[in-house]
Amino acid sequence: MAEHTVTMESTLKKLLEEKKYATLKDVLVTMNPADVAAIFEEIADERLPRLFRLLPKEQAAETFVEMEPEQQEMLIRGFSDAELREVIEELYVDDAVDLVEEMPANVVKRILAQADPQMRKEINDLLRYPENSAGSIMTTEYVSLRPKMTVAEAITRIRRTGVDKETIYTCYVTEGSKLIGTVSVKDLLLSTDDSTPILKIMDENVISVSTLTDQEEVAQMLSKYNFLALPVVDTDGRMVGIITFDDAMDVLVEETTEDIEKMAGMLPSEKSYLRSNAWDLFKHRIPWLALLMVSATFTGMIITGFESALAAQVALTAFIPMLMDTGGNSGSQASVTVIRALSLGELEFSDAPKVIWKEIQTAVLCGIALATLCFAKIMLVDRLLLGNTDITVLTAFVVCFTMALTVLMAKIVGCSLPMGAKKLGFDPAVMASPFITTIVDALSLLVYFAIASALLAMNIWQNSRAVLLRRKAARRKAFWLFAIL
Repeated sequence: MAEHTVTMESTLKKLLEEKKYATLKDVLVTMNPADVAAIFEEIADERLPRLFRLLPKEQAAETFVEMEPEQQEMLIRGFSDAELREVIEELYVDDAVDLVEEMPANVVKRILAQADPQMRKEINDLLRYPENSAGSIMTTEYVSLRPKMTVAEAITRIRRTGVDKETIYTCYVTEGSKLIGTVSVKDLLLSTDDSTPILKIMDENVISVSTLTDQEEVAQMLSKYNFLALPVVDTDGRMVGIITFDDAMDVLVEETTEDIEKMAGMLPSEKSYLRSNAWDLFKHRIPWLALLMVSATFTGMIITGFESALAAQVALTAFIPMLMDTGGNSGSQASVTVIRALSLGELEFSDAPKVIWKEIQTAVLCGIALATLCFAKIMLVDRLLLGNTDITVLTAFVVCFTMALTVLMAKIVGCSLPMGAKKLGFDPAVMASPFITTIVDALSLLVYFAIASALLAMNIWQNSRAVLLRRKAARRKAFWLFAIL
Protein backbone atom coordinates (compact mmCIF):
# COMPACT_ATOMS: atom_id res chain seq x y z
CA MET A 1 0.00 0.00 0.00
CA ALA A 2 2.82 2.39 0.87
CA GLU A 3 4.64 1.58 -2.40
CA HIS A 4 1.41 2.16 -4.33
CA THR A 5 0.96 5.54 -2.64
CA VAL A 6 4.53 6.60 -3.45
CA THR A 7 4.10 5.55 -7.08
CA MET A 8 0.79 7.39 -7.39
CA GLU A 9 2.29 10.48 -5.73
CA SER A 10 5.20 10.58 -8.18
CA THR A 11 2.80 10.08 -11.10
CA LEU A 12 0.58 12.94 -9.99
CA LYS A 13 3.58 15.22 -9.48
CA LYS A 14 4.86 14.45 -12.96
CA LEU A 15 1.45 15.08 -14.55
CA LEU A 16 1.18 18.32 -12.59
CA GLU A 17 4.61 19.50 -13.74
CA GLU A 18 3.70 18.70 -17.33
CA LYS A 19 0.37 20.53 -16.85
CA LYS A 20 -1.66 17.54 -18.04
CA TYR A 21 -4.71 18.56 -16.01
CA ALA A 22 -7.22 16.47 -17.95
CA THR A 23 -5.24 13.30 -17.30
CA LEU A 24 -4.77 14.33 -13.67
CA LYS A 25 -8.52 14.71 -13.22
CA ASP A 26 -9.18 11.32 -14.86
CA VAL A 27 -6.79 9.69 -12.39
CA LEU A 28 -8.12 11.47 -9.29
CA VAL A 29 -11.81 10.73 -9.93
CA THR A 30 -11.08 6.99 -9.86
CA MET A 31 -9.56 7.17 -6.38
CA ASN A 32 -11.14 6.91 -2.96
CA PRO A 33 -11.28 10.27 -1.11
CA ALA A 34 -9.21 8.84 1.78
CA ASP A 35 -6.46 7.79 -0.66
CA VAL A 36 -6.57 11.19 -2.36
CA ALA A 37 -6.17 12.91 1.03
CA ALA A 38 -3.22 10.64 1.89
CA ILE A 39 -1.47 11.59 -1.35
CA PHE A 40 -2.28 15.27 -0.86
CA GLU A 41 -0.34 15.15 2.43
CA GLU A 42 2.85 14.63 0.43
CA ILE A 43 2.12 17.34 -2.13
CA ALA A 44 3.71 20.76 -1.68
CA ASP A 45 1.28 23.32 -0.26
CA GLU A 46 1.60 25.66 -3.23
CA ARG A 47 0.46 22.89 -5.61
CA LEU A 48 -2.36 21.58 -3.44
CA PRO A 49 -5.10 24.14 -4.34
CA ARG A 50 -4.63 23.47 -8.04
CA LEU A 51 -4.99 19.72 -7.54
CA PHE A 52 -7.95 20.12 -5.20
CA ARG A 53 -9.85 22.21 -7.75
CA LEU A 54 -9.66 19.33 -10.23
CA LEU A 55 -11.87 17.15 -8.04
CA PRO A 56 -15.63 16.92 -8.65
CA LYS A 57 -17.70 18.75 -6.06
CA GLU A 58 -18.83 15.73 -4.04
CA GLN A 59 -15.43 14.02 -4.09
CA ALA A 60 -13.76 17.32 -3.16
CA ALA A 61 -15.91 17.61 -0.04
CA GLU A 62 -15.25 13.99 1.00
CA THR A 63 -11.52 14.45 0.42
CA PHE A 64 -11.55 17.71 2.37
CA VAL A 65 -13.00 15.91 5.41
CA GLU A 66 -10.17 13.35 5.32
CA MET A 67 -7.39 15.96 5.19
CA GLU A 68 -5.30 17.22 8.10
CA PRO A 69 -6.49 20.45 9.82
CA GLU A 70 -3.40 22.37 8.66
CA GLN A 71 -4.12 21.56 5.02
CA GLN A 72 -7.81 22.35 5.47
CA GLU A 73 -6.97 25.77 6.88
CA MET A 74 -4.56 26.47 4.04
CA LEU A 75 -7.18 25.56 1.42
CA ILE A 76 -9.91 27.61 3.13
CA ARG A 77 -7.69 30.69 3.15
CA GLY A 78 -7.15 30.22 -0.58
CA PHE A 79 -10.81 29.52 -1.45
CA SER A 80 -13.08 32.12 -2.90
CA ASP A 81 -16.41 32.55 -1.12
CA ALA A 82 -18.15 30.55 -3.86
CA GLU A 83 -15.66 27.66 -3.58
CA LEU A 84 -15.93 27.59 0.20
CA ARG A 85 -19.72 27.62 -0.02
CA GLU A 86 -19.69 24.64 -2.40
CA VAL A 87 -17.51 22.59 -0.06
CA ILE A 88 -19.60 23.44 3.02
CA GLU A 89 -22.84 22.57 1.26
CA GLU A 90 -21.52 19.06 0.59
CA LEU A 91 -20.42 18.48 4.19
CA TYR A 92 -22.52 16.57 6.71
CA VAL A 93 -23.30 18.55 9.84
CA ASP A 94 -21.02 16.50 12.12
CA ASP A 95 -18.11 16.95 9.70
CA ALA A 96 -18.80 20.69 9.59
CA VAL A 97 -18.75 20.79 13.40
CA ASP A 98 -15.40 18.96 13.46
CA LEU A 99 -14.05 21.47 10.96
CA VAL A 100 -15.22 24.45 13.03
CA GLU A 101 -13.65 23.00 16.18
CA GLU A 102 -10.27 22.59 14.47
CA MET A 103 -10.03 26.02 12.83
CA PRO A 104 -8.88 29.35 14.32
CA ALA A 105 -11.51 31.98 15.10
CA ASN A 106 -11.06 34.07 11.95
CA VAL A 107 -11.45 31.00 9.73
CA VAL A 108 -14.50 29.81 11.69
CA LYS A 109 -16.13 33.19 11.15
CA ARG A 110 -15.70 32.83 7.41
CA ILE A 111 -16.99 29.24 7.39
CA LEU A 112 -20.16 30.19 9.27
CA ALA A 113 -20.68 33.17 6.98
CA GLN A 114 -20.79 30.87 3.93
CA ALA A 115 -23.01 28.22 5.54
CA ASP A 116 -26.75 28.45 4.96
CA PRO A 117 -28.87 29.52 7.98
CA GLN A 118 -30.14 25.99 8.69
CA MET A 119 -26.65 24.46 8.77
CA ARG A 120 -25.35 27.38 10.83
CA LYS A 121 -28.10 26.76 13.40
CA GLU A 122 -27.36 23.01 13.52
CA ILE A 123 -23.63 23.65 13.92
CA ASN A 124 -24.23 26.05 16.80
CA ASP A 125 -26.63 23.57 18.45
CA LEU A 126 -24.08 20.73 18.31
CA LEU A 127 -21.29 22.96 19.61
CA ARG A 128 -23.26 23.53 22.82
CA TYR A 129 -22.91 19.90 23.89
CA PRO A 130 -20.01 19.01 26.21
CA GLU A 131 -16.78 17.92 24.60
CA ASN A 132 -16.42 14.15 24.11
CA SER A 133 -20.16 13.59 24.62
CA ALA A 134 -22.51 11.79 22.24
CA GLY A 135 -24.15 15.11 21.37
CA SER A 136 -20.84 16.59 20.23
CA ILE A 137 -20.18 13.87 17.62
CA MET A 138 -23.71 13.11 16.38
CA THR A 139 -25.26 14.26 13.14
CA THR A 140 -28.82 15.51 12.76
CA GLU A 141 -29.11 14.13 9.22
CA TYR A 142 -31.09 10.89 9.47
CA VAL A 143 -34.25 9.42 7.93
CA SER A 144 -37.31 9.87 10.11
CA LEU A 145 -40.57 7.97 9.45
CA ARG A 146 -44.04 8.10 11.00
CA PRO A 147 -45.67 4.98 12.48
CA LYS A 148 -48.83 5.31 10.36
CA MET A 149 -46.90 5.53 7.07
CA THR A 150 -47.23 2.59 4.71
CA VAL A 151 -44.23 0.76 3.31
CA ALA A 152 -44.75 2.44 -0.07
CA GLU A 153 -44.91 5.90 1.52
CA ALA A 154 -41.78 5.19 3.53
CA ILE A 155 -39.80 4.15 0.44
CA THR A 156 -40.99 7.27 -1.37
CA ARG A 157 -39.86 9.45 1.54
CA ILE A 158 -36.43 7.76 1.60
CA ARG A 159 -36.00 8.37 -2.12
CA ARG A 160 -36.99 12.02 -1.73
CA THR A 161 -34.90 12.89 1.33
CA GLY A 162 -32.20 10.19 1.50
CA VAL A 163 -29.75 11.98 -0.78
CA ASP A 164 -28.87 14.46 1.96
CA LYS A 165 -28.77 11.93 4.80
CA GLU A 166 -25.60 10.40 6.18
CA THR A 167 -27.14 6.91 6.20
CA ILE A 168 -30.45 5.47 4.99
CA TYR A 169 -29.97 1.83 5.90
CA THR A 170 -31.62 2.26 9.28
CA CYS A 171 -34.67 4.53 9.53
CA TYR A 172 -36.07 5.86 12.79
CA VAL A 173 -39.77 5.89 13.60
CA THR A 174 -40.80 8.91 15.65
CA GLU A 175 -44.07 10.20 17.02
CA GLY A 176 -44.15 13.76 18.29
CA SER A 177 -40.31 13.77 17.97
CA LYS A 178 -40.10 10.84 20.41
CA LEU A 179 -38.25 7.75 19.23
CA ILE A 180 -40.58 4.72 19.29
CA GLY A 181 -38.91 2.25 16.90
CA THR A 182 -36.55 1.48 14.03
CA VAL A 183 -36.99 -0.13 10.64
CA SER A 184 -34.33 -1.09 8.10
CA VAL A 185 -34.46 -0.55 4.36
CA LYS A 186 -34.14 -4.32 4.03
CA ASP A 187 -37.40 -4.77 5.98
CA LEU A 188 -39.13 -2.26 3.73
CA LEU A 189 -37.89 -3.81 0.48
CA LEU A 190 -38.76 -7.37 1.54
CA SER A 191 -42.24 -6.45 2.75
CA THR A 192 -44.81 -8.37 0.68
CA ASP A 193 -47.52 -5.75 1.07
CA ASP A 194 -46.75 -2.10 0.25
CA SER A 195 -49.81 -1.02 2.24
CA THR A 196 -48.49 -2.44 5.52
CA PRO A 197 -48.13 0.28 8.17
CA ILE A 198 -44.63 0.90 9.51
CA LEU A 199 -46.07 0.34 12.99
CA LYS A 200 -46.47 -3.38 12.26
CA ILE A 201 -42.96 -4.09 10.97
CA MET A 202 -40.85 -1.75 13.09
CA ASP A 203 -38.64 -2.93 15.95
CA GLU A 204 -39.85 -1.36 19.18
CA ASN A 205 -36.86 -2.52 21.25
CA VAL A 206 -34.66 0.45 20.46
CA ILE A 207 -31.19 0.84 21.93
CA SER A 208 -30.26 4.51 22.18
CA VAL A 209 -27.89 6.81 24.03
CA SER A 210 -28.29 10.16 25.72
CA THR A 211 -26.76 13.34 24.36
CA LEU A 212 -24.50 13.43 27.44
CA THR A 213 -23.24 9.83 27.14
CA ASP A 214 -19.45 9.65 26.85
CA GLN A 215 -18.29 9.18 23.27
CA GLU A 216 -16.10 6.20 24.18
CA GLU A 217 -19.11 4.40 25.65
CA VAL A 218 -21.04 5.11 22.44
CA ALA A 219 -18.24 3.60 20.34
CA GLN A 220 -18.21 0.51 22.55
CA MET A 221 -21.99 0.10 22.13
CA LEU A 222 -21.72 0.33 18.34
CA SER A 223 -19.01 -2.34 18.44
CA LYS A 224 -20.99 -4.53 20.84
CA TYR A 225 -24.28 -4.49 18.91
CA ASN A 226 -22.76 -4.24 15.39
CA PHE A 227 -24.95 -1.27 14.53
CA LEU A 228 -24.35 0.96 11.53
CA ALA A 229 -25.75 3.87 13.52
CA LEU A 230 -26.97 4.57 17.04
CA PRO A 231 -29.85 6.99 17.81
CA VAL A 232 -29.26 9.84 20.25
CA VAL A 233 -32.12 11.14 22.41
CA ASP A 234 -32.43 14.01 24.87
CA THR A 235 -33.59 13.74 28.49
CA ASP A 236 -37.25 13.69 27.37
CA GLY A 237 -36.73 10.81 24.95
CA ARG A 238 -36.94 13.00 21.86
CA MET A 239 -34.65 11.97 19.03
CA VAL A 240 -32.07 14.61 18.16
CA GLY A 241 -29.53 12.78 16.00
CA ILE A 242 -27.54 9.64 15.20
CA ILE A 243 -23.93 8.53 15.55
CA THR A 244 -22.60 6.46 12.65
CA PHE A 245 -20.01 3.71 12.83
CA ASP A 246 -17.37 5.77 10.98
CA ASP A 247 -17.55 8.43 13.69
CA ALA A 248 -17.27 5.67 16.31
CA MET A 249 -14.11 4.36 14.64
CA ASP A 250 -12.62 7.85 14.75
CA VAL A 251 -13.45 8.02 18.46
CA LEU A 252 -11.81 4.66 19.14
CA VAL A 253 -8.66 5.70 17.30
CA GLU A 254 -8.58 9.00 19.17
CA GLU A 255 -9.19 7.42 22.59
CA THR A 256 -6.70 4.61 21.98
CA THR A 257 -4.02 7.06 20.87
CA GLU A 258 -4.68 9.21 23.92
CA ASP A 259 -4.45 6.18 26.25
CA ILE A 260 -1.20 5.03 24.67
CA GLU A 261 0.33 8.49 25.08
CA LYS A 262 -0.75 8.70 28.71
CA MET A 263 0.52 5.20 29.43
CA ALA A 264 3.88 6.18 27.95
CA GLY A 265 4.06 9.26 30.17
CA MET A 266 3.13 11.93 27.62
CA LEU A 267 0.41 14.55 27.35
CA PRO A 268 -2.10 13.81 24.54
CA SER A 269 -1.41 15.51 21.21
CA GLU A 270 -3.87 16.28 18.45
CA LYS A 271 -1.18 16.43 15.75
CA SER A 272 0.25 13.45 13.90
CA TYR A 273 3.90 12.64 14.56
CA LEU A 274 5.23 13.91 11.22
CA ARG A 275 3.33 17.19 11.58
CA SER A 276 4.63 17.75 15.12
CA ASN A 277 7.85 19.71 15.42
CA ALA A 278 10.47 19.26 18.13
CA TRP A 279 8.89 22.00 20.28
CA ASP A 280 5.49 20.25 20.17
CA LEU A 281 7.05 16.95 21.24
CA PHE A 282 9.01 18.71 23.99
CA LYS A 283 5.86 20.32 25.44
CA HIS A 284 4.03 17.01 25.57
CA ARG A 285 6.88 14.99 27.05
CA ILE A 286 8.67 17.25 29.53
CA PRO A 287 5.94 17.53 32.22
CA TRP A 288 5.89 13.79 32.95
CA LEU A 289 9.66 13.47 32.60
CA ALA A 290 10.16 16.26 35.13
CA LEU A 291 7.59 14.78 37.53
CA LEU A 292 9.12 11.30 37.33
CA MET A 293 12.61 12.71 37.76
CA VAL A 294 11.57 14.51 40.94
CA SER A 295 9.71 11.44 42.21
CA ALA A 296 12.93 9.42 41.81
CA THR A 297 14.25 11.47 44.74
CA PHE A 298 12.33 9.10 47.03
CA THR A 299 14.27 6.08 45.78
CA GLY A 300 17.50 7.99 46.38
CA MET A 301 16.41 8.79 49.93
CA ILE A 302 15.64 5.12 50.57
CA ILE A 303 19.07 4.03 49.34
CA THR A 304 20.72 6.71 51.49
CA GLY A 305 18.75 5.57 54.53
CA PHE A 306 20.08 2.02 54.25
CA GLU A 307 23.75 2.82 53.70
CA SER A 308 24.71 0.63 56.66
CA ALA A 309 23.12 -2.43 55.05
CA LEU A 310 24.92 -1.72 51.80
CA ALA A 311 28.19 -1.17 53.63
CA ALA A 312 27.85 -4.50 55.41
CA GLN A 313 27.16 -6.37 52.17
CA VAL A 314 28.28 -4.42 49.10
CA ALA A 315 27.13 -7.22 46.79
CA LEU A 316 23.52 -6.19 47.44
CA THR A 317 24.01 -3.09 45.30
CA ALA A 318 24.48 -5.12 42.11
CA PHE A 319 20.93 -6.51 42.29
CA ILE A 320 19.05 -3.22 42.76
CA PRO A 321 18.46 -2.61 39.00
CA MET A 322 17.21 -6.18 38.49
CA LEU A 323 14.71 -5.92 41.33
CA MET A 324 13.45 -2.48 40.27
CA ASP A 325 13.06 -3.54 36.62
CA THR A 326 11.26 -6.75 37.56
CA GLY A 327 8.88 -4.86 39.83
CA GLY A 328 8.20 -2.20 37.22
CA ASN A 329 7.56 -4.76 34.49
CA SER A 330 5.25 -6.79 36.74
CA GLY A 331 3.24 -3.71 37.68
CA SER A 332 3.01 -2.59 34.05
CA GLN A 333 1.65 -5.98 32.97
CA ALA A 334 -1.12 -5.83 35.56
CA SER A 335 -1.98 -2.18 34.90
CA VAL A 336 -2.13 -2.54 31.10
CA THR A 337 -4.38 -5.59 31.40
CA VAL A 338 -6.75 -3.83 33.81
CA ILE A 339 -6.75 -0.55 31.84
CA ARG A 340 -7.71 -2.41 28.67
CA ALA A 341 -10.51 -4.25 30.47
CA LEU A 342 -11.78 -0.96 31.92
CA SER A 343 -11.72 0.77 28.53
CA LEU A 344 -13.72 -2.09 26.97
CA GLY A 345 -16.26 -2.03 29.77
CA GLU A 346 -15.33 -5.53 30.97
CA LEU A 347 -14.57 -4.38 34.53
CA GLU A 348 -16.28 -2.21 37.11
CA PHE A 349 -15.01 -0.97 40.48
CA SER A 350 -17.18 -3.61 42.17
CA ASP A 351 -14.97 -6.25 40.54
CA ALA A 352 -11.91 -4.99 42.45
CA PRO A 353 -11.79 -7.88 44.98
CA LYS A 354 -11.92 -10.46 42.17
CA VAL A 355 -9.24 -8.63 40.21
CA ILE A 356 -6.91 -8.27 43.20
CA TRP A 357 -7.33 -11.92 44.20
CA LYS A 358 -6.63 -13.07 40.64
CA GLU A 359 -3.51 -10.88 40.47
CA ILE A 360 -2.33 -12.21 43.84
CA GLN A 361 -2.59 -15.77 42.52
CA THR A 362 -0.74 -14.78 39.35
CA ALA A 363 1.90 -12.94 41.41
CA VAL A 364 2.55 -16.00 43.58
CA LEU A 365 3.15 -18.19 40.54
CA CYS A 366 5.30 -15.55 38.81
CA GLY A 367 7.18 -14.77 42.03
CA ILE A 368 8.08 -18.43 42.71
CA ALA A 369 9.21 -18.98 39.13
CA LEU A 370 11.30 -15.80 39.01
CA ALA A 371 12.80 -16.36 42.46
CA THR A 372 13.86 -19.91 41.49
CA LEU A 373 15.47 -18.72 38.26
CA CYS A 374 17.09 -15.81 40.08
CA PHE A 375 18.62 -18.10 42.75
CA ALA A 376 20.08 -20.38 40.09
CA LYS A 377 21.44 -17.41 38.16
CA ILE A 378 23.08 -15.84 41.24
CA MET A 379 24.74 -19.05 42.42
CA LEU A 380 25.84 -20.32 39.00
CA VAL A 381 26.66 -17.14 37.13
CA ASP A 382 27.52 -14.50 39.73
CA ARG A 383 29.25 -16.76 42.26
CA LEU A 384 30.77 -19.64 40.25
CA LEU A 385 31.36 -18.30 36.73
CA LEU A 386 32.17 -14.69 37.67
CA GLY A 387 33.94 -15.74 40.85
CA ASN A 388 32.24 -13.18 43.13
CA THR A 389 32.94 -14.72 46.55
CA ASP A 390 31.14 -11.88 48.35
CA ILE A 391 27.85 -13.40 47.22
CA THR A 392 26.73 -15.97 49.74
CA VAL A 393 23.69 -18.22 49.95
CA LEU A 394 22.17 -15.72 52.39
CA THR A 395 22.67 -12.89 49.88
CA ALA A 396 20.98 -14.95 47.17
CA PHE A 397 18.10 -15.76 49.53
CA VAL A 398 17.63 -12.05 50.36
CA VAL A 399 17.50 -11.12 46.67
CA CYS A 400 15.14 -13.95 45.69
CA PHE A 401 12.78 -13.44 48.62
CA THR A 402 12.67 -9.71 47.86
CA MET A 403 11.93 -10.44 44.20
CA ALA A 404 8.94 -12.62 45.09
CA LEU A 405 7.52 -9.95 47.41
CA THR A 406 8.23 -7.21 44.84
CA VAL A 407 6.27 -9.08 42.15
CA LEU A 408 3.37 -9.51 44.58
CA MET A 409 3.30 -5.83 45.54
CA ALA A 410 3.70 -4.70 41.93
CA LYS A 411 0.77 -6.81 40.73
CA ILE A 412 -1.49 -5.51 43.51
CA VAL A 413 -0.49 -1.89 42.91
CA GLY A 414 -0.72 -2.29 39.13
CA CYS A 415 -4.29 -3.60 39.19
CA SER A 416 -5.70 -1.47 42.00
CA LEU A 417 -4.48 2.01 41.01
CA PRO A 418 -6.25 2.13 37.59
CA MET A 419 -9.51 0.93 39.16
CA GLY A 420 -9.19 3.51 41.90
CA ALA A 421 -8.54 6.24 39.35
CA LYS A 422 -11.62 5.17 37.36
CA LYS A 423 -13.74 5.31 40.52
CA LEU A 424 -12.52 8.84 41.28
CA GLY A 425 -13.31 10.01 37.75
CA PHE A 426 -9.75 10.09 36.39
CA ASP A 427 -8.50 8.41 33.23
CA PRO A 428 -7.09 4.99 34.27
CA ALA A 429 -4.38 5.31 31.60
CA VAL A 430 -2.68 7.95 33.77
CA MET A 431 -1.92 5.19 36.29
CA ALA A 432 0.15 3.23 33.78
CA SER A 433 3.82 2.38 33.41
CA PRO A 434 5.68 5.55 34.52
CA PHE A 435 3.57 6.27 37.59
CA ILE A 436 3.30 2.66 38.76
CA THR A 437 6.99 1.99 38.08
CA THR A 438 7.99 4.86 40.38
CA ILE A 439 5.79 3.56 43.21
CA VAL A 440 6.95 -0.02 42.78
CA ASP A 441 10.62 1.04 42.68
CA ALA A 442 10.29 2.73 46.06
CA LEU A 443 8.40 -0.20 47.60
CA SER A 444 10.84 -2.79 46.25
CA LEU A 445 13.82 -0.91 47.69
CA LEU A 446 12.12 -0.61 51.08
CA VAL A 447 11.39 -4.34 51.16
CA TYR A 448 14.87 -5.22 49.86
CA PHE A 449 16.77 -3.23 52.43
CA ALA A 450 14.43 -4.13 55.28
CA ILE A 451 14.89 -7.85 54.61
CA ALA A 452 18.62 -7.42 54.05
CA SER A 453 19.05 -5.47 57.27
CA ALA A 454 17.08 -8.00 59.30
CA LEU A 455 18.76 -11.12 57.92
CA LEU A 456 22.25 -9.65 57.82
CA ALA A 457 21.88 -8.40 61.40
CA MET A 458 20.78 -11.90 62.42
CA ASN A 459 23.73 -13.38 60.53
CA ILE A 460 26.15 -10.98 62.24
CA TRP A 461 24.62 -11.86 65.63
CA GLN A 462 24.94 -15.57 64.93
CA ASN A 463 28.55 -15.17 63.78
CA SER A 464 29.38 -13.11 66.89
CA ARG A 465 27.72 -15.69 69.11
CA ALA A 466 29.70 -18.49 67.44
CA VAL A 467 32.94 -16.57 68.03
CA LEU A 468 32.06 -16.06 71.70
CA LEU A 469 31.21 -19.73 72.11
CA ARG A 470 34.52 -20.75 70.53
CA ARG A 471 36.43 -18.39 72.80
CA LYS A 472 34.58 -19.72 75.84
CA ALA A 473 35.34 -23.32 74.85
CA ALA A 474 39.02 -22.43 74.37
CA ARG A 475 39.21 -20.85 77.81
CA ARG A 476 37.54 -23.88 79.39
CA LYS A 477 39.96 -26.21 77.61
CA ALA A 478 42.93 -24.12 78.79
CA PHE A 479 41.63 -24.17 82.35
CA TRP A 480 41.40 -27.99 82.43
CA LEU A 481 44.83 -28.35 80.86
CA PHE A 482 46.29 -26.02 83.46
CA ALA A 483 44.51 -27.93 86.24
CA ILE A 484 45.89 -31.27 85.00
CA LEU A 485 49.40 -29.91 84.74
